[in-house]
Amino acid sequence: MNFFKRAKTRYILHRHPIEQAVWHAVTENLNVLQGLSAVEKAHLRELSTLFLQEKTIIGVNLTITDNMRVTLAVHACLPVLHLGLSLLAGWTDILIYPSAFHVARDERDVDGIVHHQDRILSGEAWSRGPVILSWEDIEWDIKEGHHGHSVIIHEIAHKLDMLDGSCNGMPPLHVAMSIPDWTQTLSAAYQQLEQDLMKQRPTTVNAYAASSPAEFFAVFSEYFFTAPQVIHTHFSDVYEQLQLYYRQDPLNRRQSG
Repeated sequence: MNFFKRAKTRYILHRHPIEQAVWHAVTENLNVLQGLSAVEKAHLRELSTLFLQEKTIIGVNLTITDNMRVTLAVHACLPVLHLGLSLLAGWTDILIYPSAFHVARDERDVDGIVHHQDRILSGEAWSRGPVILSWEDIEWDIKEGHHGHSVIIHEIAHKLDMLDGSCNGMPPLHVAMSIPDWTQTLSAAYQQLEQDLMKQRPTTVNAYAASSPAEFFAVFSEYFFTAPQVIHTHFSDVYEQLQLYYRQDPLNRRQSG
C-alpha cells in the first residue's frame, strides 16, 4: 500500500468510523462471526468501514438504516477478511429490495438459442455491476445462520468468481494453490451431488449447488462460513480447497472459540 492510499485509509477510518453502538448491535450475537479473534474482529470492522465508503447502498421501496448498512458490510467483508478489500473493487452499487424480487429476461445459451427466464430471486450479482439483495432473506439468514444460508456471502462469492471475467466456479486462485487440485476436487463433488439428486438420494447441502459450477462455489461458500461442519464432514476435500482460497478455517475457530 503506497503512502497516499495509506493516508486515505487512515482518513476514512478516522472521519467515518462505524459507531460503537451500531457495531455492537449488529455483531454481538452474529453466528457467522463465532470464534473470530479480537484482532480479526477489529480488522473486519476496518474493512467494513472502508467498504461502506466505497459502496452505494440503495433501498428500493425500503429505508436503509445504519444497522442494515453495517450488516451488509460485515457479511460482504468476511469472505475477504484475509484477502483484502481490493477484490471487491470495480463495482459500487448494492440494491436492497424489501423481499424476493421478480426478474424477467431473455438469455442465450451456448448453442445460441434464446430462453426466456422468469424467476423470483433473493439475490443476484452482475459482473462489474450491482449486487441485488432481498432484505427479508438477509434477516432470515441471520436468524437461521447455522442452516448454511447467507445470500450476501453467496453473491460476494459470485463477485469473487467473476474477477477473471467469467463466472465458472473457479475464482482466480492464489499462486501457491494448485489449479488441477481445485478443479478435480470441486468437479468430483459437483458430479457426486448431481448423481445423488438424479437417484433421489438425500443431500446434506442445498440442491441449488448442482445448478452449475458457479452456483456450486457460491453455495459451498455459504456453508463454509455459516455451517462449516457440514462441508468438513461430507466434503472434506472441498473444505480444504475453500480453506486455502479464503485463508480462513471457520470450523477450527468455532471449536476453539
